[in-house]
Amino acid sequence: MSKSRYARQIAFHGVGVSGQEKLSASTVAVVGIGALGTVVSDVLCRAGVGCLRLVDRDYVEFTNLQRQVLFTESDAVKRSPKAVAACEYLAGVNSEIVLEPVVSEVNSGNIVQILGGVDLVLDAVDNWETRFLINEWSVKNGVTWIYSAALGSQGMTMNFCYDKSDKLKFSTESQKLPSQLSVSNRPCLRCFIPADQPQTQQQSCATAGILAMTTGTIASIQAAEAIKILTNANTIREDLLTIDVWNNRFKNIKIDRDIDCPVCVRGEYEYLLRSGGMMVQKLCGRDSIQIVPDLQAKINLELFAENLKGVGKLEVNQYILNFANEEFQFTLFQDGRAIIENAKDEIHAKSIYNEFIGLR
Repeated sequence: MSKSRYARQIAFHGVGVSGQEKLSASTVAVVGIGALGTVVSDVLCRAGVGCLRLVDRDYVEFTNLQRQVLFTESDAVKRSPKAVAACEYLAGVNSEIVLEPVVSEVNSGNIVQILGGVDLVLDAVDNWETRFLINEWSVKNGVTWIYSAALGSQGMTMNFCYDKSDKLKFSTESQKLPSQLSVSNRPCLRCFIPADQPQTQQQSCATAGILAMTTGTIASIQAAEAIKILTNANTIREDLLTIDVWNNRFKNIKIDRDIDCPVCVRGEYEYLLRSGGMMVQKLCGRDSIQIVPDLQAKINLELFAENLKGVGKLEVNQYILNFANEEFQFTLFQDGRAIIENAKDEIHAKSIYNEFIGLR
């Protein structure tokens, strides 16, 4: 660790040399490298967090450039995977840290592999299913995570702090845990956001818009909390923070633990225990549908490109294969996922996947 690089941060009384050493020894996973994730990754990279694992399922588009600060027009032209493009950019910022790009959808089948060994998880995703999954994994394993979300001029963030002594102990006879044996009195995400609530919410960044100032503010606050958590500061925020940068509102809301919470009280892990099968998912704010096959494999994109020659326009590199014809286009990833654009509906998207890719 080069102390001169971090001299201004070390000079701050809340960090110091010991705090900087703790940052250097830490591993942080950032899940979602979009508007929130690029800002928080940039801050933590410059702050000297020893290892950043950047996880994202998507590629760069021109509409991202208004607020996703680690990407360039060249990334959008190449449709570079966000995790890879972000790591390439940050490698030029700080060569002293380890950067690990993970181009994948986080699901119940791979979350242990993706988040294993980290000290802290930062949520910067655009869907509730992944958040609920992270919440369950974190409660089960006693790993701290920080929730963040933004839409329009409004955003919110909250710390969910656990340690290894909080780890839930499963019964050998069932996947449920009696409430009297549950972890500490800290709330979890499901204590105040029911699993069925997000399904009724229709607005997205495409319909309500999003300000870069909103995501930048929330992500900076999230990064500050991350550094406080990693350095064991005594000023870690316990409440839910909500902001509205357009209407000048900042508010802290106390969240109590739900004494009947299905996750942190009853130990019921709906999202972690979900079985496999092909998943069809409409992407937030886009005319695109993601298909996730029921497999855990690294496919040969060059081989797929050979099979698709002559039926459409092809571009392929180490991480993704882009295919387009007059009716639709799709991007195929190494893990077998595909993002299909211009499909009529989810059934049509699945049909395209089965005909042109054929993984199960």
